[in-house]
Amino acid sequence: MMILCIRGILIGVISSFFLFWGITLLLSAYSLKNPQEFIMLFFSSNFIILISGAGILYAAFHLWRICKEKNRSL
Repeated sequence: MMILCIRGILIGVISSFFLFWGITLLLSAYSLKNPQEFIMLFFSSNFIILISGAGILYAAFHLWRICKEKNRSL
């Protein structure tokens, strides 16, 4: 049970790092002058944000389910 909690927290922390990194890339895309570089960086940063958001939601629902099962067993 403890390993599952640690795994969920670790996935959430790593996903949060990538979320902030994706937001930073998105903001830096607007300072580019070349339109092709802007499009590539814009879409890649949105993809990073999308995947990391899914990781955060997975970790949140996973930890919520573990806590719900733990409270039910008490």
